Order: sequence, then C-alpha cells, then structure tokens
Amino acid sequence: MGNRLEGKVTVITGGTSGIGEATVRRFVAEGARVMIAGRTVEKGEALAAELGEAAAFRRTDVTGEADIAALIDATVETFGRLDVLFNNAGAPDRSTPEEVDEAGFDRAMRLLVGSVVFGVKHAARVMKPQGGGAIINNASIAGWRYGQGSYLYSGAKAAVSHLTRMAGVDLGPHGIRVNAISPGAVATPIFWGGSERAQSLSDEENAQKMAKLTGNLAHATPTPRAGEADDIADAAVFLASEESGFVNCHDLVVDGGRIWMFNEKSG
Repeated sequence: MGNRLEGKVTVITGGTSGIGEATVRRFVAEGARVMIAGRTVEKGEALAAELGEAAAFRRTDVTGEADIAALIDATVETFGRLDVLFNNAGAPDRSTPEEVDEAGFDRAMRLLVGSVVFGVKHAARVMKPQGGGAIINNASIAGWRYGQGSYLYSGAKAAVSHLTRMAGVDLGPHGIRVNAISPGAVATPIFWGGSERAQSLSDEENAQKMAKLTGNLAHATPTPRAGEADDIADAAVFLASEESGFVNCHDLVVDGGRIWMFNEKSG
C-alpha cells in the first residue's frame, strides 16, 4: 500500500462489513482518514479502534436525511474537512412486479436511492466551499441488465447510476466529481441475506456459505474467479484519488465481464 489518498478525509457508509469494511481498511492503508458509518455499533467501534487515529465511527441510519446530515457534520468536526464520500450502504431486496407493496417500495427506495440523494446533497454543501471533492456511489450491474438483482433493487441501482451522471454535471463546475461503481457478483453476505443475517450466524456457518458462494461465482463470470470486496475497494481508491481527476459522471463496471454474459431473459 502507498499514499494515494494521503490526508483525504473520507466518509464510507455501510462501512462495518463486506465492501464497506474492505474499503475502509484500504483507504486507511492509502493514507486517508475515515469516518465509518453504519448501524452495528459494536463492529464499527471495534474497527475504528483497530485502525487507530485515522478512523472514527458514527452510528448512522442512511434511510433518514437527518442522520446523513449529522454524519457529514460529525466528520467535519472530527477531521476538519470532507474530501471523499462513498455512498456504499445497501441491502438485498426480494421484490417481484406482482408482489411489491408500499412498505417494501419505501424501504428499498429510501435505503438504495435516498441515501445517495441525501449523501450527495450534504457532501456537496461541505465540498463546494472547499473547492472540490469526490463522491462515489455504489450502483450495480443489476441496474444494467436483467437477472442480476430483484425488481426494486435493479430499478433503484439504475436510478443511482443516472443520478450519478446528473449530479456530476451539476457539481463538476465546483470541482466535485461524482462517479459510481457497478459491482458484479462480489462474494459478500448480501447473497445470503446481508450483514444482519450474517450476524445471526456463527463464524463457521458464514465461512461455509462464503466458500460455497465463491466456488459458484467462479463459474458464473468470464474471469474465472469470484469477485472480492477488495476488487471494489481498489476501484474506489482510483475514483477517490487524483489519478481520476478527469473522470466524472462515470459508472465503472467491476464485474470480471459478467455483464456481457448471456442469460435467457436478456441475451
């Protein structure tokens, strides 16, 4: 690791597990100071303590704008500024066109779309006076093609990708770059119910599920291995660093080529 993010103050939502935790660790290794946002206090505080002065934790429910605003304010109070926001928090959804209901719709849209909309809003109010920053939104190949996610999840991720482009156009003149990452089949607990489900299982049970999952995913991608959380963290480092200084309004697909594989409904 090096110093590609030296001194950059970063907020990472959903930062206590999976892609979020991997990105927190990678950003700190690259010299960033990171505010970890999540709902699992014990894991968040333990991770921050492990990483030392470069990290802090704030319990945040990203389905509410007030919590997001408070997160951004706490980051500035703790570290003095905000250079990077990674809107990473998310969860699986099991909706179908015939079975979707209002409660499920509201829950999915608040978490997957609202967290991005209000994350961008409150990051921008801090970044504009500073003269710039980088915002990264976690989209998905589910927003590009059929069969990569549920009905609402796919629609929400398509919205994230498009909102990224719109925000990048509006905020680019202020030195704020807005980009997205669209992961493919990345081996994380989202495949067996997300972090809440994983926390209800033993370490051995989670390890067994992960081993089975990585084996299956290795056969479902042109690049013959499962995607890993570190693959997405690598992409986030690039989009947060000065190396991507002329990259804006872009959705970076990180999926080993899976997006181009035939499936019976979309091929």
